[in-house]
Amino acid sequence: MVTKAKSTRKRTKSSSKRRYIGKPNGIIQERVENAGPTHFGVISVDCAKRRSKWMLCDFFGRVIIEPADVEHHRGTLDAMVQQVDSACQAEGLVDSIVAVEMTGVYHKPVQRAFREAGYDTRIIHPFASSHYRETLHPDSKTDDNDLEAIFHAAINGYGLSVLPINETYRSLQRLSRFRRNLVKQRARLNVQIRVLLHQAMPGYADLWEDDKLFHHSVALPIAKHFSSAESIKKAKQAGLAKHLRRNKIRFQERTLDKIVAWSLQAAEPDPLANLLTQQWKLLLQLREVLSDQIIQTERKSAHFLAKTPYILLLSVKGINVVSAAEYAGEAGPIEHYASATAINGRAGLYPSRYQSDEVDRSDSVAKSCNRRLRAACILLAKNLIKCHPYYRGLSAVWSRRKISTQDRNCRMANRANRMVFQIVSGRQVWRGKGIDRDYLLFKLHEFHRTHRTPLDITVADMNEAFKRLPTAVYSGEAKPLAELARMKRRGTTSIGDLLIPLLVRLGVRQETEIESKTSEA
Repeated sequence: MVTKAKSTRKRTKSSSKRRYIGKPNGIIQERVENAGPTHFGVISVDCAKRRSKWMLCDFFGRVIIEPADVEHHRGTLDAMVQQVDSACQAEGLVDSIVAVEMTGVYHKPVQRAFREAGYDTRIIHPFASSHYRETLHPDSKTDDNDLEAIFHAAINGYGLSVLPINETYRSLQRLSRFRRNLVKQRARLNVQIRVLLHQAMPGYADLWEDDKLFHHSVALPIAKHFSSAESIKKAKQAGLAKHLRRNKIRFQERTLDKIVAWSLQAAEPDPLANLLTQQWKLLLQLREVLSDQIIQTERKSAHFLAKTPYILLLSVKGINVVSAAEYAGEAGPIEHYASATAINGRAGLYPSRYQSDEVDRSDSVAKSCNRRLRAACILLAKNLIKCHPYYRGLSAVWSRRKISTQDRNCRMANRANRMVFQIVSGRQVWRGKGIDRDYLLFKLHEFHRTHRTPLDITVADMNEAFKRLPTAVYSGEAKPLAELARMKRRGTTSIGDLLIPLLVRLGVRQETEIESKTSEA
């Protein structure tokens, strides 16, 4: 008996997608093929601080509008756009791109003008245009030569399209960068104050660690009123304690004993101690102003963060409002990333490779990246290593394997980006249990409480954050808020009363219901 062989289906290979040389978000070859090279226009713009120079060519490089200057004013920019429209219609250009060389922030007026007019506006990195200019005109740098280089970079796939970002994310980005700048300035003041204080009161600042001299310490309140070792020696412990109680500053007796012991054996101050004391007190006032501005900036960051899905990151232990806001501002909408790998690639969280014949080195981190986004990712990773039990344990394992600190931080940031992408894109919270799970609304409330945010703004931000919560976590999020609502507070209106509408939305209708359930259990 002869059996027929089973018929096998031939697997046809799917046609592979064509690959082009250039950046993925700078490819224009298919558009040129559809429109035709002679009907595809390229507007090249070389930007400066007050004016820019531009020209219009087709894909083959035929100059349609010769290089011309344009002032950065509304009228001149509108006239430039109208001139481009007329030229495109006259020459029969059915498709076009605008290639603007990135120049700090000075290219943005021209970029906005073309984008509002409906043109596909792209960004040329100065490295790309410089590469083509040095090849074409190695010993001559002029605006016309720069325009030619910008054109060649654009047609070769290095005119990168930038996705539009709404006002919320732009505000977060500006606030996070402004806050970082303020923190750096305050850190410089800390160093200057410490140096002047050491000259006026030798050894006094060394009684406290670097991070405790300016934070939650009686060091500066005492030094402002008792500005020398002699005055502290005369006041003794009783005088110091009386001054602190009068100003309602908490202290410990052993701290005062340590200060008085220092005054008994302090070295001679600088001959200009009085002048130096005035200087560090003035710098201290400036530091207090910067601290107030930092607090206000963090409040505003929390307000905008609550309007984005990145607020869900507060459910992860170790991620606070500041780090989440900085990450959200630098990363932008999560919809702009296809996967967590795209975030890692933009942040440069991968090895840098140099390969030539038998030489192959990959022991350093990528240098060409968005460094601000990388800084935000590394900050997030450091917070997780410090506070989150899982990531802290993972870092300890890597440390025992003699992995360098930089490599550990990059690996941790790489893994953290996967977690961030799943939480933010999936609109979910951290699914851990026990010690590695934080309650989002309670954490946001504690942030506003420590920053002394007005109650109406606090409740508004919490209600905005509530809209991002999945329904499945309502009962869990309600528990700490219910405890907060039962707390007695001074004043005419308590935070518990203001949180009752939110508690009702979360499913906690009455305090008695919770108590009855707990008693039955």
